[in-house]
Amino acid sequence: MKKVLVTGASRGIGYETAVLFAKNGYKVFALWHNAPEKLKEVLELDITPIQGDVSSIASIQKVHDEIGEVDILINNAAISHFGLITDMSEAEWDNIMSVDLKSVFLTSKVFLPGMINKKSGKIINISSIFGVVGGSCEVAYSTAKAGMIGFTKALAKEVGPSGIQVNCIAPGVIATEMNARLSDEDMAVLADETPLGRIGTPEEVARLALYLAKDTFITGETINIGGGFLR
Repeated sequence: MKKVLVTGASRGIGYETAVLFAKNGYKVFALWHNAPEKLKEVLELDITPIQGDVSSIASIQKVHDEIGEVDILINNAAISHFGLITDMSEAEWDNIMSVDLKSVFLTSKVFLPGMINKKSGKIINISSIFGVVGGSCEVAYSTAKAGMIGFTKALAKEVGPSGIQVNCIAPGVIATEMNARLSDEDMAVLADETPLGRIGTPEEVARLALYLAKDTFITGETINIGGGFLR
């Protein structure tokens, strides 16, 4: 049975990814930081909740010591900040970079050696459409997500000779708690701006992650999944 670590798994895309992988026969470790409540609802599935801080190398190493090597690493943990860059504090900027980008380096650094030793493994990074095109009033978030895309491309070249695939998913507007700050009117406008005429679901992103987990020849790619939003 293949082992999967999903970060930011207590809600949204991470939660649905953990559930979908478990339903498809994977042994899932669901990393959470602040809110594990939803994970308690799926105890009948092969999902093991693990508490940890993705921005701390000591915490990630502790997770590794507890669960061992994994076959698939899904970097999903993220926070956002909405506001003018001129109003953003240095601490707020650093927090976004630590959780959204530095974490991808830390988890990869800790779990890659095991994959390299086995000459197989997959890393799937959940970026954002705003990492591709940029988002007004979300400069820090867009920067971190763009960095994730660059990280993916470079790491795919570095570890490809070891049989490891590294890919990135860039969701458009998805119905998650991160977008809960938006009003119904805002969501309606975003749906109208999406060629397919609706907001995406976390389950749809999870299905793409599962596809990449099973694929054997895609690497270094960033796949947009947003119904044509901002294309």
